Amino acid sequence: MKTKVLLLIGMFLFGASSVFAQTKTEKFEVKGNCGMCKARIEKAAKSVDGVINANWEQETKMLTVKFDTKKTDVHKIQMAIAKVGHDTPMHKAPDDVYNSLPGCCHYDRSDTKEVKKSDSHMH
Repeated sequence: MKTKVLLLIGMFLFGASSVFAQTKTEKFEVKGNCGMCKARIEKAAKSVDGVINANWEQETKMLTVKFDTKKTDVHKIQMAIAKVGHDTPMHKAPDDVYNSLPGCCHYDRSDTKEVKKSDSHMH
């Protein structure tokens, strides 16, 4: 009986440690301005399968996201955020989506455009 209990405890501990090993927390910049931006950014991040938690800080423009590495990655999370109108380090939001955001959500895109322009001059 003692062996079975120890075996079950061991299996539980092993299972718990493998679950923790799959999660990762990343922090990266997401362009935005206000509370509506915060709600939109967090909702987009959380819509990605595997995202456990997402918190965007308006003051720092930084998103902290916790996710399951077996289900998603930072690239997919940033792509989902860009699709709803917010630039990230890896993805620029489509202009038409950005332009359709409420006026208070229009953030400064000048540095993002400069990166894109310099890329196009290299071709």
